[in-house]
Amino acid sequence: MKDHSQPKGPPHFYADKANLLMYLDPEGRARPVNTWSDWAIRHSHILANIQLVMGPLPDADRRVPLNVDTSEEESFPGFVRRKILFSPEAEDRVPAYLLVPHGLKGKSPAMLCLHPTHALGKGRVVEGEHGRQYAMELAERGYVTLAPDYPGFGEYACNPYAMGYASTTMKAIWNHLRAVDVLQAVPEVDGERIGVIGHSLGGHNAMFAAVFEPRLKAVVSSGGFNSFSKYCGGNLWGWSQQKYMPRVETVYGMRPERMPFDFTEVVGALAPRPFYVNAPLHDDNMEVSGVRDCIAAAQPIYDLMNAGQLLRVAYPDAGHDFPIEQRREAYAFLDEALGATT
Repeated sequence: MKDHSQPKGPPHFYADKANLLMYLDPEGRARPVNTWSDWAIRHSHILANIQLVMGPLPDADRRVPLNVDTSEEESFPGFVRRKILFSPEAEDRVPAYLLVPHGLKGKSPAMLCLHPTHALGKGRVVEGEHGRQYAMELAERGYVTLAPDYPGFGEYACNPYAMGYASTTMKAIWNHLRAVDVLQAVPEVDGERIGVIGHSLGGHNAMFAAVFEPRLKAVVSSGGFNSFSKYCGGNLWGWSQQKYMPRVETVYGMRPERMPFDFTEVVGALAPRPFYVNAPLHDDNMEVSGVRDCIAAAQPIYDLMNAGQLLRVAYPDAGHDFPIEQRREAYAFLDEALGATT
């Protein structure tokens, strides 16, 4: 694992988080981002500033054996669904569904499927008829899919703060990094072709996981983000809840201009990996002009890396939803990105 721990001393604060074509040198002077090496400096500052809000990413020594156990197994027309438990760290067990398609020949691509806000947690993405069944649909398409519960949802009663985390968001990131370990250990999975997908809660958690996990080679986010200044008119209370990042309130006063990072930077930090965004025009949760701001800020970084075509956005005439047309587009995008055949 790459070392994303906090650097000595506080990282630089960037007042303009929409201008990604600059970085601050050790003396705090603005320098242009002209090369990959220049961007690597800004990228490291983004990761450090994210951790100011979420708390530090755990060190590698927090890893323990996964100890994957299967408690249930059920066969469906396109796949076998297993309910499993795995250990992301000591004294913790994450419930998840693992879906393995029938008749796989050779190693398959895999997807980490992160659920939206719903009491069912992981169950929401493995069952049909509600527009959130991407784990099921991707398994039917030939992907091995893994859907873990987010802390406090589904069957996962977890208190991240009692475990030493500064946010539930960072605990989830750690769990999702370990979920990649789970997928890489599945015999049917090609460990070099793993992506992540999510809607709403799962949409931004897909992005957060990928920012810290380079093994996630493609990302799909539906209704998962916009710029902080346009989230609920700049009222960041929603982000400050216990299930997210309390420091948004306790340290940064729920004020966008005080936040050390923004989603403009998170999108840029994903470059040059393939990133598909579903941004509904009438999303009352993630207002669409804030999504456009993030895409406009990140596009120059994708272009700098000759990957401009890998940042794709759909703006359906819909509310806070992941319509079937956009799910199909996202799956075709993943097929292209991960070399899948259907």
